[in-house]
Amino acid sequence: MALPYMLKHRGFPGRLPGTDFQFTLRRANKKGATPITQRERYKDRRPADKRADMGFMAALWDHFGEEPFERGNLDAGRLSWLFGREVKPYSDPFDPADYEALLIIDRKVAEASFPEVFSEDEDFGFDGFDDEGWDDE
Repeated sequence: MALPYMLKHRGFPGRLPGTDFQFTLRRANKKGATPITQRERYKDRRPADKRADMGFMAALWDHFGEEPFERGNLDAGRLSWLFGREVKPYSDPFDPADYEALLIIDRKVAEASFPEVFSEDEDFGFDGFDDEGWDDE
């Protein structure tokens, strides 16, 4: 059985540097894309989880800016922490279980939630990121 089509965002970090917080998938799921859902972010979340959200938002902003982007190989779980707030559906109708679904960053909301991402002083360790070692499966 052939895997569903999934765009691989070359140059996008696979994970938060120095952690196991995954940002991308290596290959499509045989059963189809995991649906993106809106997850509630409670104030008592662990600092590491908050840092992963901020790092993912920084990677999204650095890679896509204010342009619409295809979900592709972006991790559904990580997207779900931002979905419906900082990251919104771009297309209507929107299929949350489609690798080709279009998303867009709501800059106003993202800047309010993660001001550090839009600060010139913050460095998230993505400079010089190399996607070497990725295969074209």
